[in-house]
Amino acid sequence: MKIAVVGVGHMGSAIIKGLLSQAENHVIGMNPVNPRVSKFAQEEGFHLVNSCEEVVSKKPAVVIVTTPAKVTLTVLKQLAGLPAHTVIISAAAGVHLAEIAAIFPANPLAAIIPNIPVAVNAGTIGLSLGPNVMAPAFDKISQVLNPLGEVIRVPESQLDIVGVIGGCGPAFVDVFMDALSDAGVKYGLDRSTAYQLAASMVTGSGQLALRTGLTPAQLRDQVTSPGGTTIRGVEALEKAGFRYAVIDAVNKANG
Repeated sequence: MKIAVVGVGHMGSAIIKGLLSQAENHVIGMNPVNPRVSKFAQEEGFHLVNSCEEVVSKKPAVVIVTTPAKVTLTVLKQLAGLPAHTVIISAAAGVHLAEIAAIFPANPLAAIIPNIPVAVNAGTIGLSLGPNVMAPAFDKISQVLNPLGEVIRVPESQLDIVGVIGGCGPAFVDVFMDALSDAGVKYGLDRSTAYQLAASMVTGSGQLALRTGLTPAQLRDQVTSPGGTTIRGVEALEKAGFRYAVIDAVNKANG
């Protein structure tokens, strides 16, 4: 499938990396002339163009727009010559589907809030669909997004909180992993082993939750034996206000 990613910043680059892992994808990146982006295109092996007009001329099946929200509508107006069957996916937080529909009234539209792990096909992607998305367009959207990670469909009104938890959450988890690795080093692990251990634990815990469908509380109970070491650690987290700190972090990020 021919897919154009408009805006090759951090998120656009991550999406391109994830898309390139699927051999059947033909990926086009669009970005104003930028040495970093040119080098990235050479390293990753995708076709880079420098204008929206060039994107339109390529007639992609799907366009993913990852430009900053403040310029997204302006950029979309420059893409208005795209065929009506082209699926437009916006990854710009705060740009509403109704605003995009004013520019593309006939096109299938979707809004997504992805996170950086899409680069390794392990992302979390909030998805909201516009009214013109029928079965063929939905199949295209699924074909593009599903390989990038876990796709969670929500109403557009919930995309902001999905963005906070899915997009900011990795940074919160990074802080947690860094603290765990510090504790490991304190007790004799070398730094690289401590980082590997923390990252592997987080990966496995997430996969276990997704595959079993058990709640975090149920999974916690499976490893907190009466009077055991884990419950003592959980008690220390509660005493330190860990649970409130996480909720407050979301509050601040969503403010």
